[in-house]
Amino acid sequence: MDYACEARVADRGQADHVPARMQEDPLDTVQLKAVIEFIPPLRVFARSLCKDTVEADDLVQETLLRAIENIHLFRPGTNLRAWLFTIMRNRFYSNCVKRAREKPGNKDCVANVPIDVSDSQYWHLRMSETVRAINALPPHFRETFVAVVILGVSYLDAADMFDCDIGTIKSRIYRARATLTSATE
Repeated sequence: MDYACEARVADRGQADHVPARMQEDPLDTVQLKAVIEFIPPLRVFARSLCKDTVEADDLVQETLLRAIENIHLFRPGTNLRAWLFTIMRNRFYSNCVKRAREKPGNKDCVANVPIDVSDSQYWHLRMSETVRAINALPPHFRETFVAVVILGVSYLDAADMFDCDIGTIKSRIYRARATLTSATE
């Protein structure tokens, strides 16, 4: 907890109402600052373990998170560097066990399902056909159809936009859909 926050709480006369987890021990604050000094050696050690910079950075982040969460468990007078490196090594081995347990590419993996390339070509052609059909609509049908169906404008807003009754908008949408259905079949 920062000193400005402590001052505000003390000013209100509620210092004894601050939850215990929010009251920091000054010794913990000093230890947290010392943890930050070990980030470069932790990155070097993580890279030697992981052989991948992205995975190494994730491991350092996990290590720092665990260290900060459990700083109250660190015994002053012991080796902070060794404590941090032990946390990192244990996280690395836990991640290795987890990866071995959750191997990708099993029989039920989606990656093993073949992809039908011809479908993508089909849908590309259908999309081109649909766009041509929309462009072939009469201008008042096309404008209304694009506004309501494609852009999502409400019927009421479209009626205001095109300065006509809402029934006219509904009729134009119906007729545009019927024309598109017959043109794309």
